[in-house]
Amino acid sequence: MNHHARGPQLPPARGPLSGAVAAHLRGDGPLPRPADAETADPYGDDLQLALYLCYELHYRGFAGVDPGHEWDPGLLAVRAALERRFLSALRADTPGHDSLDDALGALLVEPVDGTGVSHFLRDEGELWQLREYAAQRSLYHLKEADPHAWVLPRLWGRAKAAMAAVEYDEFGGGRAERVHARLFADLMDDLGLDTAYGRYLNATCAEMLTVVNLMSLFGLHRELRGALVGHFAEVEITSSPGSRRLAEAMRRTGAGPAAEFFYDEHVEADAVHEQVVRHEVIAGLLEEEPELAGDVAFGIDATEYLEGRLAQRLLSEWRAGRTSLRVPLAAEITHTS
Repeated sequence: MNHHARGPQLPPARGPLSGAVAAHLRGDGPLPRPADAETADPYGDDLQLALYLCYELHYRGFAGVDPGHEWDPGLLAVRAALERRFLSALRADTPGHDSLDDALGALLVEPVDGTGVSHFLRDEGELWQLREYAAQRSLYHLKEADPHAWVLPRLWGRAKAAMAAVEYDEFGGGRAERVHARLFADLMDDLGLDTAYGRYLNATCAEMLTVVNLMSLFGLHRELRGALVGHFAEVEITSSPGSRRLAEAMRRTGAGPAAEFFYDEHVEADAVHEQVVRHEVIAGLLEEEPELAGDVAFGIDATEYLEGRLAQRLLSEWRAGRTSLRVPLAAEITHTS
């Protein structure tokens, strides 16, 4: 049986909110009150896992969980409260640019002396850190481009056509073996990781959950379609140079051909996608709905903010010689070829 098509097991709770949501999905407990979200840490393990559990019902669900929970009114009310807490914190905490042009311009500037995760992994990362990075990012890459597909019915004209063209590439151009999520599973295989969808949900840190939850939040709400386009722009514009560094890291450490290929593929593809997203998706959207320029900028800036928090978490742990994961990977690598 293809485990890529199955939903993961429900993970252990990380607090009262996620515990109550998980219990409700199992059918053996009441939901939390929406008011319970108001005092929770908006970026913390508990709220972010609870939100992830709600969102995953719109993707592949969980093993043994009734698919009908996707539209459970009580659960949707709880999800809305979690989203309000998360989104209000993001709007308050995200350093914003004065204009969309400024937000886009900042993305297009590559710092001469970069200090991000891809720079670290290229220059000094060890294989165990590459494995951790892949396990963390698997929550994103094994559903790569999925939440962005939700914006297609909400676009029109140039923006819709260009967005569909980029998504077509992300989904392999009609070839199952070229779907980017499949290519990432191959990368994980090279690194000796379990490629099952959602396998590392319990291991990933809260900062990674926020990154994945952000694209689900933007994708599921029509009113946030501009922010979703901004998120997509940030991903595509910053991907090519970062992927080049990660491909070099994979080669330097001997991670394996599929591990190298995933990032090599993104260097070329995303250099093209960047142009399409800027000149067709964003320009086309604003041609139809110029009032969404601020939302697009917010999507860019919020994505940068949360990716920055994740980078800080990863680098602080790795530089101290510690795992970045909540649950460490097995020490041994099963195979690297």
